[in-house]
Amino acid sequence: MKRLLLTGFQPFLSHPINPTETIAKGLDSQVIGDFNVSGRVLPVEFGRASEELFAHVEDIEPDVVLLLGLAAGRKKITPERIAINVNDGVKDNAGKTPVDEPIEIDGENGLFSTLPIREMVDSLHKKGIPASISNSAGTYLCNYVMYQMLHYIKKNDFKMKAGFVHLPPSFELVLKEPELTGWPMQTLFDGVKEMILSVGGGYE
Repeated sequence: MKRLLLTGFQPFLSHPINPTETIAKGLDSQVIGDFNVSGRVLPVEFGRASEELFAHVEDIEPDVVLLLGLAAGRKKITPERIAINVNDGVKDNAGKTPVDEPIEIDGENGLFSTLPIREMVDSLHKKGIPASISNSAGTYLCNYVMYQMLHYIKKNDFKMKAGFVHLPPSFELVLKEPELTGWPMQTLFDGVKEMILSVGGGYE
């Protein structure tokens, strides 16, 4: 059976809850479709997040890496098409605030997801779950780990597939931040499981 590394993030900025942390922990050690799932939670810190991600990859030796992150302002599940080679934005959890900083000085300007993102979206739609492909993962930690993961795979000529998906807020987070629009946690879990199933179906 193939192995899938599923990652979420710790809470960050003003958000006291991160549903991707809950999902990564909740799906750890489960069998979903063709995959044994290993769920791990990454710190919201430039540098440290990729170090821990690579350590998990070396430990688990996954066939697929599915990275999750919270997009508090979005109302759909959004697989990301591309990661760009820049860090910029607000402070991370360690207080670092990069400005127009390249992730990899000699890296490509952009790296595309190697997951079947169109099939993932179509599969979610068939289940009645709102989803669309996103063409911008931003310039914060989500874009950072996506770029680092894809760069790491390419640099080492690994065969594993990888990509990033942004999730909307959960109801639990909306209770803390009423200005947000949330989803039931069960629907978020179901959406992630459905994407894993569709990745398995398109895996060669």
